[in-house]
Amino acid sequence: MNEGYFVGWGTLALINAVLAQGKNRSGFNWFLLSLLLGPVATFFLALSEKR
Repeated sequence: MNEGYFVGWGTLALINAVLAQGKNRSGFNWFLLSLLLGPVATFFLALSEKR
């Protein structure tokens, strides 16, 4: 596979971790979830409300 794909996927996971921490959620858990689900995790995180 293309290396750029992995870099982009990892960057998205890091962005999701920061976004999750901003919503008072576990950044590490969302990072791991984002590695598995990618943009789907971003979608659910964007819809979630701040705790």
